[in-house]
Amino acid sequence: MLSAEKQLTEIRRGVQDILVEEDLLAKLREGRPLRVKAGFDPTAPDLHLGHTVLINKMRLFQELGHEVIFLIGDFTGMIGDPTGRNATRPPLTAEDVRRNAETYASQIFTILDRDRTRVEFNSTWMGRMSAADLIGLAARHTVARMLERDDFHKRYKAGKAIAVHEFLYPLVQGYDSVALRADIELGGTDQKFNLLVGRQLQQSFGQAPQVVLTMPLLEGLDGVNKMSKSLNNYIGITDGPEDMFGKLMSVSDELMWRYYDLLSFEPVAEVARLRQSAADGANPRDIKIRLAMELVGRFHGPDAAQQAQDAFLRRFRAGELPETIAEVTVHARDGRLGVAYILREAGLVTSTSEALRMIRQGAVRVDGERLDDGRREVPAGASHVFQVGKRRVARITVLG
Repeated sequence: MLSAEKQLTEIRRGVQDILVEEDLLAKLREGRPLRVKAGFDPTAPDLHLGHTVLINKMRLFQELGHEVIFLIGDFTGMIGDPTGRNATRPPLTAEDVRRNAETYASQIFTILDRDRTRVEFNSTWMGRMSAADLIGLAARHTVARMLERDDFHKRYKAGKAIAVHEFLYPLVQGYDSVALRADIELGGTDQKFNLLVGRQLQQSFGQAPQVVLTMPLLEGLDGVNKMSKSLNNYIGITDGPEDMFGKLMSVSDELMWRYYDLLSFEPVAEVARLRQSAADGANPRDIKIRLAMELVGRFHGPDAAQQAQDAFLRRFRAGELPETIAEVTVHARDGRLGVAYILREAGLVTSTSEALRMIRQGAVRVDGERLDDGRREVPAGASHVFQVGKRRVARITVLG
């Protein structure tokens, strides 16, 4: 193992919070493999690059010699957690959880070392807990503390309903850390409250409190909202090589650096050198190609990445894509916009009738794919490269 101080330097990269850093340094100085936990609710069958921000950090802990626990929240997934948008996430059925969990368990090993990863399901211990046990767990936390959670506090102040079962979610997530005797728990910044509940519960059960590491939330292709399948602004790790490559090339030059910071395995010094080269006049497209090659190669292999790059450059040389793509935003009504309206508002056509005519003629592409349905709608939060003919191109973000 590296020294505790050198490990801490590696761990800090890209991390938003370490609570408490002194505790982490003390644990690292013990010289033993630490138990590093990260939980994922199987809310959708496929993982996207936003999920991999945490998984990449787990991979780092493996490389540093620690024990990684990939926890699938099959029990918590059936409770339903607030989304942070003042609404309650609908609970999943047992069949939803089973199906999604199966795909999670296979996809993570595109990043993690299978032989050094523990995959656990929190139904293993929660399924054995009696009603009396659950009430005893609830007695270890107060309503006042629970209302400190930001979305609970906002809903309470606004007079909006909070179901009792929602209070159980942070408790169950926290108890997972007790059951696993976690030394470290990773989560997104939106999970900070729940992670700290785990720290408090461990102390209540007489355990040494875990260290909490929060990771930033990765913006989706729109550069505004968190990457999310529901917003259709995501890059799935099971997307085909050319599709993944094209989506990565569609991100803005500014967002590219965020992706380098949170997704790339390039050394920090090398990313700094690339930034400087861009400042000195290097073409951002070439730097973006390097990132796309790395990420596509990670999930599909270097040969597929090379083929995806070749296909992209053929399209570029053929004039199907300009070197510089305009950035345009349009505002949605009722959360969605029709493609014809989007094209008109972005100035790619003069009218919706022209847009529909161009679609019928096969002259409209979205992210490189020919559009054949003039009734298609795009949800607020999504960002796509729209192309009318060869010369009219723009990356359009639909805002709510």
